[in-house]
Amino acid sequence: MTAIETIIIAIVEGLTEFLPVSSTGHMIITQNLLGVESTPFVKAFTIIIQFGAILSVVCLYWKRFFCLDRTPAPAGSTPLQAFLHKWDFYWKLLVAFIPAIIIGLIAKISGLIDRFLESVEVVAVMLVAGGIFMLFCDRLFSKGSEQTPLTEQRAFRIGLFQCIAMIPGVSRSMATIVGGMSQKLTRRAAAEFSFFLAVPTMAAATALDVLQLFFADEADAGWATGDNLLMLALGCVVAFVVSLVAMKWFVGFLAKYGFRAFGIYRIIVGLVILGLLWSGHSLVMVD
Repeated sequence: MTAIETIIIAIVEGLTEFLPVSSTGHMIITQNLLGVESTPFVKAFTIIIQFGAILSVVCLYWKRFFCLDRTPAPAGSTPLQAFLHKWDFYWKLLVAFIPAIIIGLIAKISGLIDRFLESVEVVAVMLVAGGIFMLFCDRLFSKGSEQTPLTEQRAFRIGLFQCIAMIPGVSRSMATIVGGMSQKLTRRAAAEFSFFLAVPTMAAATALDVLQLFFADEADAGWATGDNLLMLALGCVVAFVVSLVAMKWFVGFLAKYGFRAFGIYRIIVGLVILGLLWSGHSLVMVD
């Protein structure tokens, strides 16, 4: 990849990581439009730079992300319950993260994720299907209540929703926010928990891809060149900066207007891509 291609893909990632439009799907489409070959390094690049975007969550919400619960534990709590109360925020993240660990490893080892990452058609179909759902999801779930507690059970169910997003085009953001709304959280609370849950999820996905690159077959082992490492660093920085802006805008927009606009956008983009593919056009730009 060239520096320009890296910057373009990273900007797309930063803009879409926290929007319910599928950042992975948009990066796959962008990669195809730019004519970037889907090498093992490029596949890993699309995962690793997402972690650069996720770091913006830690930066923007650092006071909440690094804050223990200082309130007294409920009367009669056991030592373990008192400990979990203090670390409640991180405990809920871990509980929500567990489904992704199990299902994600199975999908990765079986090769399902890599096969999906090569299919623009899968992305387009899921964009349309998800868009249709988003036109009606605001009506399907109540607006939620600020008083709704995030219990272990609710956190685990949100984690199950997140696993649906392993299919490119679904959108991890959409899946987890809808999961939160299904558990009676407000749209704002569901979006913020989606941001927080992205940190361990994408950290694990990044670590797994980096390990795979390090232990790649000899044919793919030459990825760690100076140019590739520079592209990774550049992509992470660009995605981080762009995500900061996109995330702050998204929370306010979602809380006020809901999903409908994003649903319409997904349907239009998905249908355009399917139309091009089914009419025999290639999405790869010719030099």
